[in-house]
This record gives sequence, structure tokens and C-alpha cells, in this order.
Amino acid sequence: MKPIIAVPATGALVYRAWSRKSLTPLGILTAAATAVIHAIHPWSVNFALLAVFFLAGTAVTKVKHDIKAKLTQSATGLTGGEGPRNHIQVLANSLVASILILLHTWQIQEAKPYTNKDVCWRRATDVLVVGIVANYAAVASDTFSSELGILSKSKPRLITAPWRVVPPGTNGGVTLTGLGAGLLGSFIIAFTSTVLIPFCQEWSLHDKAQYTLAITFAGFCGTLLDSYLGAILQASIVDTHSGKIVEGEGGRKVLVHGSSPLHHFSAVHQNATSKIRSEAIRNEEGTESVAKSSALADSPETARRQPGESVAKGAEHHESRKVEVGHDVLDNNAVNFLMAAVVSVGSMLVACVIWSIPIGSIISA
Repeated sequence: MKPIIAVPATGALVYRAWSRKSLTPLGILTAAATAVIHAIHPWSVNFALLAVFFLAGTAVTKVKHDIKAKLTQSATGLTGGEGPRNHIQVLANSLVASILILLHTWQIQEAKPYTNKDVCWRRATDVLVVGIVANYAAVASDTFSSELGILSKSKPRLITAPWRVVPPGTNGGVTLTGLGAGLLGSFIIAFTSTVLIPFCQEWSLHDKAQYTLAITFAGFCGTLLDSYLGAILQASIVDTHSGKIVEGEGGRKVLVHGSSPLHHFSAVHQNATSKIRSEAIRNEEGTESVAKSSALADSPETARRQPGESVAKGAEHHESRKVEVGHDVLDNNAVNFLMAAVVSVGSMLVACVIWSIPIGSIISA
């Protein structure tokens, strides 16, 4: 990509993220480095895909923010809705594509058929291009699906058990609205790449149309895979009082026992005190005579103690949060990265099979 375009474009993206506080300071630095990697490639399509994904992602996030704040709850105890995204979230969506872009840039520089005037995508070669575009199609599809799917008027159903209705924001919960939004996000990336990729003359209009549909399908498979992985490997925590899903800040895991260390300490201290008080009451009653115990049974003091003891025992087992779905193996960022990697690598392998070329060509074109 020409520096005269790349430098101001990168600056514009960084300024937008800073002015709208859509990224943390470290997230902005990571995004800037990612943009530089995308810009060193001779083609402008890679940088364009990054820009489209970032701009479209922030747009759909803004659309659903107020509604999501009412349907979910933050792990900090505040209303739902996400704050600025951090560097881990940036890498979860773009690291796979960045690695593939660096490899493809090296391939272009090393391959003899390429010259400064002839840098086009030949049919059945440069399979890395498929992986780069598939990465952004998948993460865009997942972003559109999760961010806009929560706007659905119907309750989501668990992808691993479609008969089960789950709260909005549950990992693995899907709706027709969300799936439709995911398909749209994938198509936007596929169409953008079709317009901007410098196809060689051997690509016919029919070939380009098939490529667009294939990338759209691959991206849509990404949001399905993300939902499936989320339902199994990611714990969805629900607040037992409100019934809302609790979302971790920055895509991190949510603690089940209390919303803060101070809250957890207070709960433990209260339970321990209740146990000691209960033991003291039982010991006191054991040393008294049967007649006295019978007399005290109807006294106001004992009447006050007995309900107090019952509450203490109940508080011992009380939790404000519980796991609604899944296992606490990965957080949201890890699931996103795993999904992007699987879709990218899988798309490249499928391309090798369809085009009847050696799988080794993925890294040695």
C-alpha cells in the first residue's frame, strides 16, 4: 500500500479510536501496529478490510449499546454494555490475519513471477489471501451477530440445545436476527475484498462471484463456530437476582463468587460469624434443663434467635451468581481467536482441495 495513503489513513483510524474512546491507550497502540502491518502489503485490500471491520464494528456496537445495557449486567456491578476495547481484544480479531499478511508479503517479494507492475492474484495460487479475507469475514460475522442479535424480540436459543431458551447475551445463544446480521457482516467483508483485490485476467466474473459466495459462507460458519465454542468452553454467568447475564470487562472471565473481593470477604465473614453464633446457641441449649428449655421455647428471646439461626444457615449457601451455560475453560477473547484461526486455516485447506494444489503451497508459493 502506498505510504501517501497508508500514513494518513492510519492516523485517521487512530484519531477516531482516541476521540471516541473506543479503544484503551494500549489498545490504540496495538491497533496502530496492526494497521502498519496491513499497510506494508502491496495491496490496499488488507488495510481496507481492517478499516471496514473496525468502523462497522464500532457502528453496530453503538447501535445496540443502550438496549444491551438494559438486558445484561457488567461484572463491575453496573449496567451492561462494554467500555473501550483493549489490546487483547484487538489481537483476538486481527492477529491471525496479521501473521498471514506478513507471510504473503514475503511470498510476493520472493516469487519471481511478480514485478512492480504485475502484482495480481492468480487463480489457484496465493492461498494465503483466502485465509486473510476469511479471518475478517469470520470476526465481522461474529461481531454483527453478537452485537445486533441482542436486539431480537425473540429470546435466544442455545445452539447446542435449540429447545432451550436462554437469557440475552448468553454465550452460544442464537436468534434468527443474529444469524441474519452475521450473514450481512460476512458479506460486507467478502464484497469489499472482491472489489479491491487485484484479480488477474484469468479470473472470470463467474469465478469472482463464486469466490464472494464462498467467503461469505466461510465467515458465516465463523459465527456458528464461535457460538458453539462459547456454549461449551466459555461459562455464561447469570446474576441470580436480576436473571441477567454478567459480562466480563474487556472480554475476560467473570467471577462466580461475588462481584468484588470486598463483597466476597464480607460474605465469608458473615457466614463465619453466623456459624459461630449458631454453635453458641446450640451449646447453650444443650447445657440447660429440659424444663428450662421448654419454658424458653415460647419466650420472645428464643423466638428471635430461631429465625436468626435459620437465616444464617440459608446465607451459608447463598450465591449472587451462577453458571448458566458452558464450562469455564476459555474467556471471550480466547474463543474469538480460536474461531478466527480455525476458519482461516480451514478456508485455506478447502481452497487447496478445490483448486487441486498442494497444501504446502500455503507457505511456499
